[in-house]
Amino acid sequence: MKCFLISDNNDTLTGMRLAGIEGVVVHKRGEVMDALSEVTKRDDVAVVFMTKKLTELCGEEIYQMKLTLRKPLIVEIPDRHGDSHIAETLGGYVSDAVGIRI
Repeated sequence: MKCFLISDNNDTLTGMRLAGIEGVVVHKRGEVMDALSEVTKRDDVAVVFMTKKLTELCGEEIYQMKLTLRKPLIVEIPDRHGDSHIAETLGGYVSDAVGIRI
């Protein structure tokens, strides 16, 4: 199974390609949704990495996809411009899923 990146900048894509992960660079909401639609049809992709800016751009749709799709797993990653509050994000996911605040 493969990973795939949907990014809003070339630097993140270049770094991921060095790690063997292919992807695309998109900037508009429609482009993001088209890329997600295409990658979810692929049987060989198990994980989709998306930069924080793009997940904020299409937040509700991505949230619904996370709830309904069995595959791929959609993971938000910080980009070179964003700040990362990964502990808060993970804590929020656990709280939403289990109902326990960490």
